[in-house]
Formats: sequence, structure tokens, C-alpha cells
Amino acid sequence: MEERIKRLRVLAVQRFKAGESPESICCSLGKSRFWLYKWVKRFAEGDTSWFENRPRRPLVSPNRTSTEIEEIVKMIRLNLYNKDLFCGAQAILWEMEDLGIESLPSIRTINRILARNDLTHRRTGRYEPKGTAYPALPSLLPNQTHQADFVGPCYLKGPIRFYSLNIVDTATVRCGLHPSLSMVSQTVLDGFWAAWKRIGIPERVQIDNALSFFGSRRHPRGMGSLIRLCLHNGVEPWFIPMAEPWRNGIVENFNERYQQRFLGKVVMASVEDLHTGSLEFEQRHNSRYRYSKLKGDTPLKALTASKVTLRFPVEERPPKHPLVKPEVGKYHFVRLIRSDLKLDVFGERFTVPPETMLEYVVATIDVKEQKLKLFLDKNQVDEFEYKLR
Repeated sequence: MEERIKRLRVLAVQRFKAGESPESICCSLGKSRFWLYKWVKRFAEGDTSWFENRPRRPLVSPNRTSTEIEEIVKMIRLNLYNKDLFCGAQAILWEMEDLGIESLPSIRTINRILARNDLTHRRTGRYEPKGTAYPALPSLLPNQTHQADFVGPCYLKGPIRFYSLNIVDTATVRCGLHPSLSMVSQTVLDGFWAAWKRIGIPERVQIDNALSFFGSRRHPRGMGSLIRLCLHNGVEPWFIPMAEPWRNGIVENFNERYQQRFLGKVVMASVEDLHTGSLEFEQRHNSRYRYSKLKGDTPLKALTASKVTLRFPVEERPPKHPLVKPEVGKYHFVRLIRSDLKLDVFGERFTVPPETMLEYVVATIDVKEQKLKLFLDKNQVDEFEYKLR
């Protein structure tokens, strides 16, 4: 087939050189005039292989990562690998930031560089993590720890944009859902209050670093609405490390089921449908879904078997924003300390001791004492004045 196409190109150019009109050549061969002129031009260039196919790949790729960046990525990956440290794209990007490299590549670009250089193979044998283990929160009894997250924006017909505050008890997998049209402070208060009225108030709530949970980067010591709500009700907020959503793995997995089994199946056209459907899904999940971690029980059966007495809000209506600043209580940040020995608390950076490098630490803000205390493996290693505003 390929040889026939080449002979056709040669024949067309020969007929053109003999003086035959382009219209006649193209009509008889079933080709366009553009095709004919392309091969006439190739012939005129004097290349003896003018009728051969040429690669379509451009000689220069303006968007290709520079050789220097590619070599740095390879070097860092090899260094991390040889030190038995995590050596994925995220770890490599962190190292590049620490080195002060400008024009940092994206994680996707780093992954392409690793694949192009055959550097995606895993270690042989079982990986043995180095340093302090991640400070996991207790989850043996109901409401010891909740994980919470916002899903969205999602869309109904109309279109109506909404968000869903999803809360999951890590011990029993009971869920509490609260859909809303925004993630403003009052919505956060309404959502947590409504869910606590149904599944109870936890001892701790673990969330990511979204501003809807924290407050404001301009005023990092101002204590956002969720922090104030929690401390007023004896709950300790725990903020997971930045860019590590898998630390909230239980609610992240629940979010997938929520999207597949609720948003993907239930037809809703109004806000009323959304609120009704969310409550029905919550009740169906808690009473019917069975989990292997619960030995085949449903979340409500696991709760009953635990014989734990839950604590619920006293007031029927949620408190109004802004809440009074609490005078007692603690809230926490889990952070991975990099080689620059800096602790980042929403833009504020604190220099920490050398023994914390490449370790997960817990930064605890004690509201009563107005101090930030740094813990490594439950041992306090530093302390800072932390005047709340």
C-alpha cells in the first residue's frame, strides 16, 4: 500500500512536468490541488527521497521542559531513592522548592519526566517509612473523631450551583450531610450544627486547610467561625498537612460514594429536592450500608453495639456569625517540616528545631495560654508566644 502511494506521487509530478493541467491530474487521481502542489514543491527542493513520508513531529518543541530542569528532576529523584525517602513527584517538587529553583515544573510535568527516563519503578521489598509516624487521631469509639469536607461546586438542573458539607464519624462511618448554596461563615455554622443535631458532637473534627474552615489568611490569628464554634462546644479542630488530602481518607472515600450513589443516581431539580434527597441518602447510608471495617454491620448497628452515650447541641437553632472569641480551648495543625526548618501556620512561618526536619509535627494553639506549642512524637520540642487577635 505504501509503495503504491509513493508511485502515485511520482506519477503525478511527472504528468505535471509534462505540461498536463493540475485539474486533469487531480480529477483522474482523486486528489486535491493542495496535495499535488505539495509533492511538486518537494520535488523542486532537489531531495532524491522527496516522495518518502516525513515525520510530522516538529523539530523544536517550545513547551518542552528544559534539559536543565529535566536533569535536576532526575538527580533529585535518584538522591531521594538512594536515601530510602519518598521519591514521587510531590516529594521532588518540594526538594526543588527548597533548592530555590525558579520556574518550577508542575507535578504532571515531573511525572512525564520520570516516565520518559524510566524512573517510575518502585523499590524492591517492603518500604520502611523513616522518622515519626503520622499522628493519627483516635477512632475506636463513636464521635471520638469526625472528618469533614466540602464537596463542590456541584450543579442541579436550572442550573443551580451548590456545595455539600459531608461529615463522617471515623469509628462508625455514620455520616451527616448539609447542602448549601455557598461556603460562607454562617453556612459553615449552619451545616455543622445541623449535622451535630443528628449524629452528635465529636471530641475532635479533622479538616483540610480550606479558608471556609480556617478563617482568613489576612488574619491568621483571628480564629475563623468553625474554630470558634468548635471551641465553644468542647471540640478540638485538627488541620491536616497542606496538599495531603489523603490524610482525610475516610471522608474522601465517602465523597466518592456520595457522588456515585447519590448525585449520579438521584434526579433533583430544586433546592428543596436537594435538601430532601440529601437527608434521605444520609438515613439510607447510616441504616443500610454495610462496611467490612464494621464486620459487616451498618453504621447505626455499630453505634448501638458500642453503647456510647452521644452528646448533642442544646440549642435548636445554630449560633449566629460572628461568634464571641473563645477564651479557652485548643486547636491543632499537623505539618511536615521540610529542610528549611519552617513551620507554616497559614502564612505565618516559625523556625523550628533541627530534630523536626522531615518529620510530622503537631502545632497546638492553646487559647488560654496564648501560646503555640510544638510537639514531635508527643514530646514538646518548642514553644512560641501566640497572641490571638
